[in-house]
Amino acid sequence: MSQKEKIGKINAELKKLFPKSKIALDYGNNWELMVAVILSAQCTDKKVNQVTPALFKKYSTVADYAKADLLEFQKDIKSIGLFRAKAKNILESAKILVTKHNGEIPKTMDEMLELNGIGRKSANIILWNAYGIITGIPVDTHVIRLSNLLGLTKHKNPEKIEKDLMEILPKKEWVQFPYRLIDYGRKYCTARCRHLECPLKKFIL
Repeated sequence: MSQKEKIGKINAELKKLFPKSKIALDYGNNWELMVAVILSAQCTDKKVNQVTPALFKKYSTVADYAKADLLEFQKDIKSIGLFRAKAKNILESAKILVTKHNGEIPKTMDEMLELNGIGRKSANIILWNAYGIITGIPVDTHVIRLSNLLGLTKHKNPEKIEKDLMEILPKKEWVQFPYRLIDYGRKYCTARCRHLECPLKKFIL
């Protein structure tokens, strides 16, 4: 079986298990999406969703973040892991958006990567959910682990894994596939799984 055939069969099974997989973060606009994505790095979506309602109420526009006090903002998100670095990245990115992009989230990967706290994974997620723009495949810890487990890649580096998946997966599936993998990892196949009840165990190496 070729890699394209294999990922096609895996994706078909995942579609049956999770027909409506989507981003788990709560947000009301593109900027709030970006804030939530930055906060979610090395942190659970559930925890981020507990913090953002009060945050989004206190700071309603990009301009509010651009002029926010760093120490106060750190306190606003202190229950989030790496809150100091994330606070700095969010406020610096807000300033860049206000001065260079009229307060709007950019629509290209290159422009997204110029923002603080944004790597390819985050940019892929934001571009798709904000604008429906597909530029690549978001690769998080679930995708890294399961792509290796299922024999879809031999790499551990997220960018190399993204490249491998992009070569064997149809572009129209680039966004939904990782969301389905994430849901699968959470529900069926955790890091300590022994694969006795895994729906995809026939594909596991």
